[in-house]
Amino acid sequence: MADGDTVEATKALEIPMLLEVPVGPQHPALHEPILLKVYASGEEVVRVEINTGYNHRGIEKLAEKNTFYKDIFIVGRVCGICNTVHANCYVRALEHLLGKEPPARAKYLRVLAMELERLHSHMLIEAVMAEILGFDTLFMHIMKDRELIMKAKEILTGARVLADYQMVGGVRRDLSSEKIERLNKILDLVEPRLKYYMKLFEEDVTIRKRLEGVGSLTPYDITSHGLLGPIARASGVSTDVRLHDMYEVYSEVPYRIVVMDGKDTLARMMLRWEEAIVSLEISRYILKNLPEGNAVPDEKRLPRVFPEGEVYTAVEAPRGELTYYVMSKGGTMPYRVKIRTPSFNNIINSGFSYIGHTIADVPVILVSYDPCISCMERITVVDFRRKERKKLLLKDVVRGRV
Repeated sequence: MADGDTVEATKALEIPMLLEVPVGPQHPALHEPILLKVYASGEEVVRVEINTGYNHRGIEKLAEKNTFYKDIFIVGRVCGICNTVHANCYVRALEHLLGKEPPARAKYLRVLAMELERLHSHMLIEAVMAEILGFDTLFMHIMKDRELIMKAKEILTGARVLADYQMVGGVRRDLSSEKIERLNKILDLVEPRLKYYMKLFEEDVTIRKRLEGVGSLTPYDITSHGLLGPIARASGVSTDVRLHDMYEVYSEVPYRIVVMDGKDTLARMMLRWEEAIVSLEISRYILKNLPEGNAVPDEKRLPRVFPEGEVYTAVEAPRGELTYYVMSKGGTMPYRVKIRTPSFNNIINSGFSYIGHTIADVPVILVSYDPCISCMERITVVDFRRKERKKLLLKDVVRGRV
């Protein structure tokens, strides 16, 4: 090349390469099946597709083929973690249809069962988060202390997991003074442990580095995508069915709604620790101020035939607003039972929140939403164009061949 000659600059053609990373469907971050198709450019997530349908059980149609009273046991099995709140929401719908009001003692015991359930549910997802972050020993310690709450639930309802405690007009078991004493001792043991774990999540350097600033959601994100429960409250959106509807005895029991402005994954986990302490405080108040009276109705005297009508009820489940729509055309079986769980909103609508983060952040963000996949897997397909009955395979539903 001669002196003075200019060199024309050349630019290489850049071709973006997107890598599809399947997260799931088996154990993507917890032990339930869901598939997140994560598209990444290098380590950065640019798109996420959320695929469900791996755990469909036909709960709603099953409820419509059984009696109103048998359905109390069916809806209690929608979710193993929050079965008491499912049963409560459905039972209150039946009570509205019948015009039946349970006694005050039964209402207090119902709230006690639901708050113990919220407490152990929050501890469970905190333990899962510790496991995802690699703190296996912390996971085991939290689960060990959670067992105390499971024992408290067993003392109250007769079962650790599937309580079957709620019934029309009251509850199935009353609470003796001896059991109240045992429950208070358990709460005394759990309270310092909750405060210790809360301080640990707040101060541990590794936990903060993994959670802080990850999966941030603004109040606009919350309201525009219909996100519920602790996810909304951790982003400064004060929404809680206990406050808005005042169902059962939440108008009488003193409690506080926890709201934080952190907006990120750390804020969601810290909020759940604070809410667990609030649930413990509510439980203590109920045990101290339990009204006198009979909380267990005579099941043989309950009406078997329900009047026509339709009812919409809501409850603040551990993951947010849970709603039931029950329609009766008279008789012994419901015409329609429609369930909308908080995880349905929180998981299906949250795909945008992974974008811009790394692949390693995906399980962390997913766990911070406290997903319950068994809760959200329900569908009914009706093709009005066909007169004959059509058999629909589950694999066709999963692949969108509806």
